[in-house]
Order: sequence, then structure tokens, then C-alpha cells
Amino acid sequence: MFKTFQIIKGRTMTALSKSGLPGLDYALNPYLGCVHACIYCYARLYTHDRRVSENWGKIVIVKENIIEVLNSEVKRLRKGVVGIGTITDAYQPIEAVYKLTREAVRILLSNGFKVSIQTKNPLILRDIDVLTSGKELVDIGFTITSVKCSKSRLMEPNAPCPEARIEALRKLSRLGFKTWVFYGPIIPGFNDDEDTITSLVDIVSETNSVLYYDPLHLKPFMKDPKHPLSSLYTSSIFFERIDKVVSRLLQKCLDRDIQCKGGFEY
Repeated sequence: MFKTFQIIKGRTMTALSKSGLPGLDYALNPYLGCVHACIYCYARLYTHDRRVSENWGKIVIVKENIIEVLNSEVKRLRKGVVGIGTITDAYQPIEAVYKLTREAVRILLSNGFKVSIQTKNPLILRDIDVLTSGKELVDIGFTITSVKCSKSRLMEPNAPCPEARIEALRKLSRLGFKTWVFYGPIIPGFNDDEDTITSLVDIVSETNSVLYYDPLHLKPFMKDPKHPLSSLYTSSIFFERIDKVVSRLLQKCLDRDIQCKGGFEY
């Protein structure tokens, strides 16, 4: 099943780390690395194990003792909001086997912690039973950079097709979960077209979700001439195009009475 990447078992000293992201008190990442291998992913810059960061998408470390550590921490830490998967996708394919995310969410909810989950994977539907047990403490967001699989494969080679994410979003919305869509990164020439914007706004409206948007942040690893996004470093109209797409997006959200916020505004 996992022939295209390496799994390494590791141990961790902490399960809940302090988060610097707005609206989150803690972060929980059951895995280091992510097999979705999205070419724009910034998480490699915050993954301190060089085996993973320098081989992004090819190596994943499983924190095999994280549940034991979490059981201890929830008894002594102040309750708060836990971001699930802030530097990894906690529902990437290996979660189907190890089920660390499922058990961590169960422990957090049963101890009164709120959880905020961001994923690209409809595997989260497996855990509807656990999530329902604390529905009022849960919000769930899907990253959707494009609405067509043929396009998303260019930037997110191993991630589930956006059509599958959208269907999962619809199901969770129908079940009464608080849902959101993360339209990011916005990449000029890839997903800043009118069809993508209109489709995303329609989906957000249909599911009564919040829409978060976040422009591409140019990072040093993208400067490599071999990187697919390297040309954006020398583009004279990069920021101009970003400003235009955000303006169009905000106007569409206003017209449809949709909550639309910058990616890190809560």
C-alpha cells in the first residue's frame, strides 16, 4: 500500500504544542511529513526533522506514543482550541492504518477541548461517530485550491481529488457541523481564474461554510529553477494579480452574503 514513501516510527515528548496561529491555543500533529506532497506546502519549513523536510512527500514519521502523551497532557493543561494537523494533514492515507488522529480527537472532545480540523482528505468521514459526540466543540475545514482534479494534480500530486473533498464537505454540512473552505494558496496563473472563484463561492454558499483565502507566500525553496513556481519570483505582476483576485473574491462574497476572511483572520 505504501510503496512510494517511507514510514519511520518515532516518539514524541509532547502532544499539544502552543500554537501561534490565530484562534488556536494548541496544535496537534500525529505525523511529521505528508504524503500528499503538495509542491507549495510551507510545512516543510516548520518540520525540524531534516529527513522529512528535505524529502517532502517521501518520508513520514509516525509519533507512535502520542496518544499516551496526550492522555497525560489533557489532565493538566488548560482547556482550549486545538488545531489538528497544522504542519501535516492528520487525515493523510496512513491515518487509515494508525488511527492516531481518530483517537486523539476522541480524547480531546471527551475532555472538553475544542478541535479545529483542516484537511484535504475525505477519510475524515470515517470518524463521524467520534466527531458527533462533541459536535458543538468541532469545526472542520477543507483546503480546496481547485475544483477540478486534472488541475489539482499539478500542485497536489498525491492528495484526493477536490471533487471528493467537496462531497465530504457537503455531507458534514448536512450533518450540522460548522464547516469552512480554505482557498489557498491562491496562485496566479493556476487558480485565480473566474471559474474557480465562482465555483468556490457557490460551494461555500451551498454548504453554509466560511471562506478563508490566502495568497501564495513565496518561500526560498520555490526559488530553485526546477521548482514549478520559480517563475513567480521574477514576475512583475505577481502582487497585482493577487490584489485583483482578492478584490473579485471579496465582492462575490459580499454579493452572496458569505463570510469571507483572510486565511489567518479569525
